[in-house]
Amino acid sequence: MQGEIERALTEICAAPIRITGAGRTDAGVHATGQVIDFRTASALDGEAIERGVNALLSKDIAISDVEAASEDFHSRFSATGRTYEYRIRRSRTRDPREWRKEHWLPGSLDVAAMKDASGSLIGRHDFAAFAAGVSGERTVRRAEWSEAGELLRFEIEEEAFLRGMVRGIVGTLLWVGRGKITADRFAEVLRSRDRAQAGPSAPAQGLCLIRVEYGERRQRQSEEADE
Repeated sequence: MQGEIERALTEICAAPIRITGAGRTDAGVHATGQVIDFRTASALDGEAIERGVNALLSKDIAISDVEAASEDFHSRFSATGRTYEYRIRRSRTRDPREWRKEHWLPGSLDVAAMKDASGSLIGRHDFAAFAAGVSGERTVRRAEWSEAGELLRFEIEEEAFLRGMVRGIVGTLLWVGRGKITADRFAEVLRSRDRAQAGPSAPAQGLCLIRVEYGERRQRQSEEADE
């Protein structure tokens, strides 16, 4: 995606363009709320850039808005909050229209137990047990499950995420839902900071960056990595 957007911007702005995203996503992970920044000397306004870039992009990528930002704005380090969503479809057969954006998981899950376990995520913890080869403390503001028919949605919000963290959390919560571990054991896994004790990462296609927030500027170290 980054390469396609940069190529389109380079053509429209008539000069090489490099973009920076608010969150880095693994292969197969989606983003409907991604924010990017770039610098250009082009005289085109935001509407003209948006229209031109969208005309050049493939059908699965679209720019929703372009506007001028302050000189010190950075899409990643100026962000004060991010929200990821994980979608699970519990049905006898997968939905052929949505399979690229959901984890199809036929069978029953104890959603009440999963909700109970998710409560232990709230607050500041070292989430190394769920991350991909990295460790570090993060503050989870919200971690909620919701149901709509066969669709189960998990939303988790915090300032920044460790790489692979959300998929590791969801994969371990699915252990809870299947009765493999209890909610209390999930909390123990979190405290252990040991990736070997947690469940396998949930598949990438169910995960989506849906929102990035910008408010009071908070300084963070450059080594922090997102999903």
